[in-house]
Amino acid sequence: MRCAVQDGPQRVTTGSSSERPNEARLFDYYLGGAHNFAVDRALAEETIKQFPIAEMARTIRSFSRRVVRFCAEDLGIRQFLDLGSGIPTVGNVHEVAQAVDPSCHVVYVDRDPVAVAHSRTMLRENLNAAIVQADICDVGAVLRDRETRRLLDFEKPVAVLMIGILPYVHEDPTGVVARYRAAVSGGSVLALTHLTRDVEPELVDKLVTLADGLQTPLVPRTKQDVEEFVCGLELLEPGLVLAAHWRADGELPGGSAAADASTYGAVALIRD
Repeated sequence: MRCAVQDGPQRVTTGSSSERPNEARLFDYYLGGAHNFAVDRALAEETIKQFPIAEMARTIRSFSRRVVRFCAEDLGIRQFLDLGSGIPTVGNVHEVAQAVDPSCHVVYVDRDPVAVAHSRTMLRENLNAAIVQADICDVGAVLRDRETRRLLDFEKPVAVLMIGILPYVHEDPTGVVARYRAAVSGGSVLALTHLTRDVEPELVDKLVTLADGLQTPLVPRTKQDVEEFVCGLELLEPGLVLAAHWRADGELPGGSAAADASTYGAVALIRD
């Protein structure tokens, strides 16, 4: 699934961003995307030799695809807020949702200027999708942004996606989640994943070390910690489980049981 694509004129640069690895571009490479540079590919290949990080990325992306498809097909949701989106690479939210209904609206949110620059280039011809540059912890800034207001009607159900982002929220993650929960109407959905040491602590510690080296520190949390984010909501079956097993229909996404055991996933319905 990985590919080494030559850097070309279609690429977006932000200052010296091509001179050092970037986490969003690494994730893109692990998923087989084309929005990465040689420096990203070199580090990615080095880490792949050490632990199944590409499989971990694919587990999360597979969960995201299943959730978006479920929201669009089974729940009829046509609005998606993807928080901490990174680069909308292979299997991204707008492609999955708009394959069900081209009228689906998607707002991506990320604070990384590299991810935002790539995203704006990718989305420039898609009138129903946009990227907002903001820290997801600044809920007011996210909700007030003109692109958010243009594309999302919070009087109607919204799927709030917090896929892979909560480990980067170090202070009061429960409060951040609660503010997004309070902003949406009944019938909306909160979907999240979270890195955990509960099952594979040595593997997760390697990912934490990599993130520290990229100056993007991660905080893994326990299942009990993650339960606080969805407390009081109606968890959809099968509840809070390993993300690889959430409605996987017997098709686990990765070739690594350890990678599949590194992340929890849940989807919850928000009632009035």
